[in-house]
Amino acid sequence: MTIADILQETATAISANKARSGLTILGIVIGISSVIAMVAIGAGAQGSIEARIESIGSNLVMVQPGFQRGVGMQVSSGRGAARTLTQEDADSIMQEITLAKAVAPELSGRYQVTAKGKNTNTSVVGATAAYPEVRNIEIDQGSFITDQNLRSLSKVAVLGPTARDDLFGEDANPVGQVIRIKNIEFKVIGVTKAKGGSGFGSQDDMIFIPLISAQRFLAGDNYVSTISVQASDSESMSAIQQQITDLLLARHRISDSTLADFSILNQADIIATASSITDTFTLLLASIAAISLLVGGIGIMNMMLTTVTERTREIGLRKAIGAKRRDINSQFLTEAIALTFIGGLVGIILGWLIAWGMTYFGVLQTKVSLSSIFLAFGVAAAIGIIFGYYPARRAASLNPIEALRYE
Repeated sequence: MTIADILQETATAISANKARSGLTILGIVIGISSVIAMVAIGAGAQGSIEARIESIGSNLVMVQPGFQRGVGMQVSSGRGAARTLTQEDADSIMQEITLAKAVAPELSGRYQVTAKGKNTNTSVVGATAAYPEVRNIEIDQGSFITDQNLRSLSKVAVLGPTARDDLFGEDANPVGQVIRIKNIEFKVIGVTKAKGGSGFGSQDDMIFIPLISAQRFLAGDNYVSTISVQASDSESMSAIQQQITDLLLARHRISDSTLADFSILNQADIIATASSITDTFTLLLASIAAISLLVGGIGIMNMMLTTVTERTREIGLRKAIGAKRRDINSQFLTEAIALTFIGGLVGIILGWLIAWGMTYFGVLQTKVSLSSIFLAFGVAAAIGIIFGYYPARRAASLNPIEALRYE
């Protein structure tokens, strides 16, 4: 049999029982579309998390305080809430660490903020003039905190867009207005551009005031809660992390690094950890969806076995007039592969539409990769070959005389 004959016979066989063929194809469609949609969801989640982490700054190393660990303690308690870092530590990093491009100490806390009869509970960050450069902050209205504001203990504030909307209404211009933090008045001098994100830690839902003012009027102490250090480039992040560790150990008179009263987070390490988590999440989703592919493959085998039984006399007649085993084998194997390829093609389109719809309607961000499409086609071909091989071999091995006698 020629390839054209096999394809013609395949088309005739599939169209002979449209309902059964359609239901068989549907199993593959559901499996392929589920895998593509789940992988797209996982890839989109990974991209969104990485973008969120990268949005807080570029080439960033963050130093956070922590209570000094004692003998027998495996972890430091109170990380981020202890008072073991000071402005002098930040100044030393800026002066002695040559790989540091910029240093921005901060003091953050949550406070009740009021303005014109409205109030909100939000993060108030004591920051320096270097904060926008280190943490990728841009100004939408007004200006940010300056060194002069720090030196003069100015009671000024810069609002994030979410904090602005909560206190003054959506898209209002609050520059020149007054807000109250712990019953202390601060004059609004600027509003930052929206960066996206929600919940705790969103830079859109923050209020920035001069660091020294936050220490004097809100905290009553000179400690800082985080020191953000921007490395000169991504290659020097590990080196700068080690240099900062050595410097702070010496400043805090700690000889054993395991007893450090601070911790250092490398932005690249955070992204790598988040990526590994989302990769595992994606693999889990894809594995669950792949179960339906297995069910679809079993459905194809069941249909092909039924087809072999129904066409036993036809197979015997073909063999009797000279058809070889490989011709019969090729015919039925081609039918199985055709069913999976049709289902795979429709499944790819459906999976892409599902992923696109989730992004379009704002449910969540998705990303359909070319590799997942190639994987889907490969899986479809494998299913057709694996689950079509046994029925095809069974058809090819039928005895022509017994097949002709079959009722």
